[in-house]
Amino acid sequence: MRIRFGECIFDPVRREVRRGAEQAHLSPRAFELLRLLIENRPRALGKDELFERLWPDTFVCEASLAGLIAEIRREVGDDARQPRFLRTVHGFGYAFSDGAARPADEEGVFRLIWGLREVPLVEGENVLGRDPDAAVSIDDATVSRHHALIVIEGPDAVVEDLGSKNGTWLHGRRIASPEPLADGDELRIGSVPMVFRHFPAGNSTQTQLD
Repeated sequence: MRIRFGECIFDPVRREVRRGAEQAHLSPRAFELLRLLIENRPRALGKDELFERLWPDTFVCEASLAGLIAEIRREVGDDARQPRFLRTVHGFGYAFSDGAARPADEEGVFRLIWGLREVPLVEGENVLGRDPDAAVSIDDATVSRHHALIVIEGPDAVVEDLGSKNGTWLHGRRIASPEPLADGDELRIGSVPMVFRHFPAGNSTQTQLD
């Protein structure tokens, strides 16, 4: 199960952590330490237990464990002075704050639909434009290379125009600042109409096409 904490998503199957639209670059041991803390939350894991799990049959100093904690904090944006995710249990070990984590899959999935196309939107930033490398590539002369941006943060989505020539339109109104999106909202990128969909977890994501 994927787990969200803050702007990060921990995916044990893919063995990756994403922070917004970017992938966090964790070493294999740092990833394993984060996995242990998340899976055992809110129980604090002692240093001896962590040493045994991370470095079996190998002697390492406490600085090695502290280094992994610092690496995780750096990559996920956790401040050691005011921690949100990793809790230091002085004289014992570390714990993951249970209130910071929730299943990411409970937020459902997001899609943009136009014509016969249905494009998934990912957590974080999704650039829409004519650029082939855009998250949502739209091959149309009225669309700028980097035309608009949809940001997904948990269950929320926001769209904004990126200074395009022909504008980004929401329900027939050209937007001038970031606007929240809801399921079924009608967008127009340049002259290309599309519909934003949010399918809650457990609901079918199959689109009915007339």
